[in-house]
Amino acid sequence: MARFRLKSCVTLVSLALLLVIITLVLKALAPEDSPIDSPGEVKINLRQAAFQNQRDFNKRPEETKMSDPVESDMDTELQSTLRKFPPPNYYLHAFYYVWYGNPTFDGKYIHWDHPQLPHWDAKVAQEYPQGRHKPPDDIGANYYPSLGPYSSRDPSVLDAHMQQLRTAAIGVIAVSWYPPSTNDDNGEPLDEIMPSLLDVAHKYHIKVAFHIEPYKGRDEVNMFTNVKYIIDKYGEHPAFFKYRTNAGKLLPLFYVYDSYLMNSEQWAKLLKHTDSSSIRDTPYDAIFIALLVEEKHKREILTAGFDGLYTYFATNGFTYGSTQRNWASIKAFCDDNDLIFIPSVGPGYIDTSVRPWNFKNTRNRINGKYYETSLSAALESRPDFISITSFNEWHEGTQIETAIPKTGQTVYLDYLPNKPTIYLEITRKWAAIFGGERQRWQD
Repeated sequence: MARFRLKSCVTLVSLALLLVIITLVLKALAPEDSPIDSPGEVKINLRQAAFQNQRDFNKRPEETKMSDPVESDMDTELQSTLRKFPPPNYYLHAFYYVWYGNPTFDGKYIHWDHPQLPHWDAKVAQEYPQGRHKPPDDIGANYYPSLGPYSSRDPSVLDAHMQQLRTAAIGVIAVSWYPPSTNDDNGEPLDEIMPSLLDVAHKYHIKVAFHIEPYKGRDEVNMFTNVKYIIDKYGEHPAFFKYRTNAGKLLPLFYVYDSYLMNSEQWAKLLKHTDSSSIRDTPYDAIFIALLVEEKHKREILTAGFDGLYTYFATNGFTYGSTQRNWASIKAFCDDNDLIFIPSVGPGYIDTSVRPWNFKNTRNRINGKYYETSLSAALESRPDFISITSFNEWHEGTQIETAIPKTGQTVYLDYLPNKPTIYLEITRKWAAIFGGERQRWQD
């Protein structure tokens, strides 16, 4: 009997050891963290995904195709801050500018000292002032920012901007971009700011798309080179905006400003599958969105091989593309030709601080009514995305960034009698409406 008990004990111990060994082996083989989606990927099916307008949508990946933000590595204070905001809506894009500078961070003012541009008619030009603005009291804008004439390199400014964007429920910023060592006529090179911008955007679960400007000498060859540069350098960053197409490809999205400056034959060499020098079906393939200005550009955009179009300008009636009554027919054209339609809306327009003769194109904000009318018109067209012109293009008075009253020798407009955050709040409201409409379109 004793021998039997001893033999039984040995058997039980052996079985226990075997179970422990099996458990340890299985644990070693299993990944520690195996989410369905990479946290750096935003997956959007343009025809099937419901717009993310409340936190519940984040938890329904079968409807939204969006990956949940990863918060485990974030500090408690940041998580607490993020919970105060609505979730970011990745169908809502805002054009964003990083060309501003001041003496503290850049050694001088950049862009805030924008020159007053002369009219192309010399006789008309003589009737208006010319010269540069002199910050900080005199800046090249008709409104005055709450943050003052800031630097886009200032980490506190980038952080404040991300909080404002999250207040507005904006999920993607389309950043004005020039190739390294190049810049616009009034600024400095911008590419060096991108790593910091991507990092702070990721903190706030905001994605970054690139808005490629018409840099000097832009053609189909250096466009391929520059797209390759962007994807190689930034494509793996978790804040880099991508979405999954109906064909199942996860691709970056590029807005191409003033795309019409290159003819459709040039673009086709880059964007058509049939050309040997095409970017298609390479590791640098992407979704390319052209700027629609004139009606004839619709057919040219299609011939060129673009994937969609946007309208950019916040001045209703300024161009064919920015005229809101045309959006329904433009959307129908896009639907017929499998193109993405992204109408651009804005809170108003005034650029007389830098173009003192351009009163014709001013669009009064009417305490937010102009913006709401624009958003309503965009929604009626059932767009794939909505873009906002702009978050902070201060020279043209299209910003939704907070502004304050400013007194002094220079006369500024302001948002009174509303709060500095009025346009962020309007954006947030319409983001929710857009979300509800997108859900209804899918039902």
